[in-house]
Amino acid sequence: MKAWIINHLLLRNPLIRSRYQTMRSQRASRFQSLLYLLWLFILYAFSPSFRANVPRLSARASESSLSYRKSPEEFVKTLMDYDVISFDVFDTLLFRPFSDPTDLFYLIGEALSYPNFRAVRIEIERKLRQKQRQTGKSGEITLEEIWQALEKETGIPKEEGFATEWRLEQRCCFANPYMRSVVDLLGAKGKILAAVSDMYLSTKQIQSLLNQCGYCGFSIFLVSGEEKTSKADGGLYRSLQRHAPLGSRIVHIGDNPFSDGKQAKKAGICSLLYPNVQKRGNRYRSFDLSPVIGSVYRGISNAHLHNGLNVYSPEYEYGFLYGGLFTVGYCRFIHDLAESRSFQKLLFLSRDGAVLLKAYRMMYPAEAKKTFYAYWSRQAACKITASLFKTEYFDRFLFHKADGAFSLRQILESMELDPLEQALCEKTGLNPEEKLTYKNMDTVKSYLQTHWEEVLSLYQPQIEAAKQYYSYLLGDCSRAGAVDIGWMGSGAVMLNAAVNRLWGLDCPITGILAGTLSAHSATPDATDPLFLSGQLISYLYSSWENRDLWKFHNPSKNHNLYWELLLGAPEGSLKGIDPDAQNGWRFRFRDPPSHPERRNEIHRGILDFVALFLEMESRSGYPLPISGRDAYAPMMAVCRSKNRRFQKRMEVLLDEAHIG
Repeated sequence: MKAWIINHLLLRNPLIRSRYQTMRSQRASRFQSLLYLLWLFILYAFSPSFRANVPRLSARASESSLSYRKSPEEFVKTLMDYDVISFDVFDTLLFRPFSDPTDLFYLIGEALSYPNFRAVRIEIERKLRQKQRQTGKSGEITLEEIWQALEKETGIPKEEGFATEWRLEQRCCFANPYMRSVVDLLGAKGKILAAVSDMYLSTKQIQSLLNQCGYCGFSIFLVSGEEKTSKADGGLYRSLQRHAPLGSRIVHIGDNPFSDGKQAKKAGICSLLYPNVQKRGNRYRSFDLSPVIGSVYRGISNAHLHNGLNVYSPEYEYGFLYGGLFTVGYCRFIHDLAESRSFQKLLFLSRDGAVLLKAYRMMYPAEAKKTFYAYWSRQAACKITASLFKTEYFDRFLFHKADGAFSLRQILESMELDPLEQALCEKTGLNPEEKLTYKNMDTVKSYLQTHWEEVLSLYQPQIEAAKQYYSYLLGDCSRAGAVDIGWMGSGAVMLNAAVNRLWGLDCPITGILAGTLSAHSATPDATDPLFLSGQLISYLYSSWENRDLWKFHNPSKNHNLYWELLLGAPEGSLKGIDPDAQNGWRFRFRDPPSHPERRNEIHRGILDFVALFLEMESRSGYPLPISGRDAYAPMMAVCRSKNRRFQKRMEVLLDEAHIG
């Protein structure tokens, strides 16, 4: 009855099952595991944030600072009293780009075109080990034995399957940068180095993996599959003692508290634990992603931030963790769209396009000549296209500022209509220092509409200067895309109207947005017709794609600003484009936002993630598509109320005067 309850009621839930299996892998007692399982069930039943699988983000310090270790040089000093230094291999010397090592089997299944291969592969290995133990053996097996059984179970030829798994293992493994430095230092000091692993690979294969990842100087290799004994049962440590020079002082370094810690000490070998980077990092990671992309995202993030070598700033980690995956996916989305629609040029609109342009050129260096950083802003666009978008013009400059926070003089200055101030005030009876409110707003609007030609004439120099700038930027281009963060898409729509209706440059421009208006926007359907026609395209979500995100994203909870913070360049937004006798145009900017160095750190984190992701793809041979749903998933944790303390740490950078 107990087994039925566990298997059919509790473990059928994947969230409960994954956490329970993690607990069991740490060799907790049956009683402890059962209590933990019941606790998980209670959390699932009564905690909405647990059901949503929302991690609690580190608010008091950056994640990397929690895993920072003494430097490799200092660590080596603590090892100098030992004659033989033994290392666990996987998760200590070598990392895989997955949050769970068995997720490598997803790629094997794809390579072999075999559905559900991961589950089959895990189950076959489990049964083989169980069968070994039932016959009184150690339970240790080799990859060849696994594939003999898999051939019988699946019909996949053993040679093909074995070669595929070994090829992907070679491609995916990479060196732990912290331990790579440690091993190099120890090798230079002439220490005896041992690689000791509970693994089904052969000694030759382990040696090959270490060599290709840059590890040299190992003279002892012990692998459980060949030795038919393991660290977990203590047998490999006895083998290590036999291989070491008589009387040697031995220390073992590994990540598993039981196998690398307790059992080493039980064998009389000193043990130094190196915390598993995936277990350290997974508590902060989102699991609400597709299986392969989610595992790769977590695997790369955990290995980079928790290996103990460096401490990164909270801003760097904000960019790395919540902007990195999105940037890779968005740039790939932009590239595919440009290919399918034959865009001759891509305009990355300021300020949100700055880091996107850098990332895009990293990913597609051959396309650098077709990508441009284009100065454009909603403020400048509203003035330049006032004749075409009158409603937008008055909404931005009057309606959205009619809350009594600005004087009439300040409003006219922001509209660059200072010459009209005296006549407007004389005609309407308003005082220049009087605050703009919803009561007097219509009076101001009515005057400007009556004198509309005067308004447009004041903007004419900017209109001509902007025409010269975009004529230069577009050249003879006949089709282009304009990249922006979102949300209404007015920047791209106004640019398209200016280029084609106002200036007659004959170059249709498609607006490419990260996200659009959501269900929580004041007018959620405002731009839907433009998405239907294809003039605007959204990556993350829309009213007909990823509707759970469309319903989740809430501008009133600063969701727009958290996204814009990822991309916003540390420069002032564009106020206008003015004529210039020498160049034809010059740009006017607002004051730059606060804390430019912290914003640069965000961008550095984004670009470092992009570089690591591209390196992983190149090494594994698998270009991974990132859906908009996956790209948004890490940010959902940031936006949840559960992480209010984390949000407050970033609020000082949410400068709405400059972002948006």
